Amino acid sequence: MAASLAAGCGQRADAQTTAESAAGGAPYVLKGTQVWSVPDPVSGRDYEVFVSLPASYDTEPNRRYPVLYVTDADYAFPIIRQIARRVNLDGPVIEEFILVGLSYAAGESGMSSRTRDYTPVRINDRTGGGVAYQAYLKTQALPFIEDRFRADPARRILLGHSYGGLLGAQILFSEPELFDGYILGSPSFWFGDYAMMRTETEYARAHTDLPARVHMYIGEHEFPGSGRLNTRYDMVGDNVRFEQRLRSRNYRSLTLTSEVLDDEDHLTVAPSGFTRALKAVLPARP
Repeated sequence: MAASLAAGCGQRADAQTTAESAAGGAPYVLKGTQVWSVPDPVSGRDYEVFVSLPASYDTEPNRRYPVLYVTDADYAFPIIRQIARRVNLDGPVIEEFILVGLSYAAGESGMSSRTRDYTPVRINDRTGGGVAYQAYLKTQALPFIEDRFRADPARRILLGHSYGGLLGAQILFSEPELFDGYILGSPSFWFGDYAMMRTETEYARAHTDLPARVHMYIGEHEFPGSGRLNTRYDMVGDNVRFEQRLRSRNYRSLTLTSEVLDDEDHLTVAPSGFTRALKAVLPARP
């Protein structure tokens, strides 16, 4: 991911390119971004967080901003950063926010890192680290951002796609107040023989309220036989069933929106899902 190429551990990436470096074939750097090392002292793993500050950050020094934390930062961080800037070119559509990308564990492949960190239950020796990763977010990543930037702790939003959406649901039903908003993109509810559906049922038995804003999206073709991707799971149906369950609980403090996006599959849906989610969860203020 381009943003991570310019910074060493714990150092700010100035993210500037020069004619000389560009001519010499240096790596492209995403201008205006920062990369920070935020290790996990419990697991001993090193993680980086990518940070992009809003355009008004330096000119409005007394202003605090909502923060959007996004999983799978290696691909999602640059996409969301550009979407947020692009849709506001002709006027405010999305409220300005601090964007924080949550990267994979250093030295690991993205697949192995996310398979462990974003899954809620252990089905083999590569899965089930979601609770530990949630603790890392709560005790390390979130405090790091809020200590260094003018982040509004009452307006944290978590965006996760696929396994990242599963992680979002896990946090939603264990510590819903950890984030103000949850964007669950194409969540892998099938994982662990539908373990998250059981978690939702257990939460409902023990609670009468769910204080959160939740936005869900899924691609139209995320089901077997759609002709787009070879998938064993009816993720569209799972998304609908999950939405119906939440609505049936009649939680007073829950705000829920959900969309099925036309002509999209599990791989193509992310950019349009990100765009629509930002407009739903962070609309520009009058």
